[in-house]
Amino acid sequence: MTQAWLTLTSMDGRDIAAPTEAQLTAALAELYAPLRKPKAGAKGKGPPASAPEAASAALRFGYDDGLMYVIEVSRGGAIRFEEWSDRDCELALAPPRSMSADLNLAQQLWSLMARRQVSRIRELDWH
Repeated sequence: MTQAWLTLTSMDGRDIAAPTEAQLTAALAELYAPLRKPKAGAKGKGPPASAPEAASAALRFGYDDGLMYVIEVSRGGAIRFEEWSDRDCELALAPPRSMSADLNLAQQLWSLMARRQVSRIRELDWH
């Protein structure tokens, strides 16, 4: 029998199997949180501030013996949707699609993915 699975890869690279709604919400909140600015008056003290890193988190849904879908959300709201023949990403079933979205839409997308509603995700206005 084919088993479905859902995995969240957080910004720090940790994989969370069967994430809860709270874990999905927390991961997105971290991505959409404003970047911290250096404190005023700290000029010239310590090492120079590094550029903000390009952070992202991905939610993957698939089946043990086949298809895998990925929605990756990057800091700033860039979203990428991919469809693959298997977990090894050997064959793309469609070109990657992208959009920009606010936190609310990103939460809706991940919620659809968690409920296995890929057809509704495909219907959205992707570029």
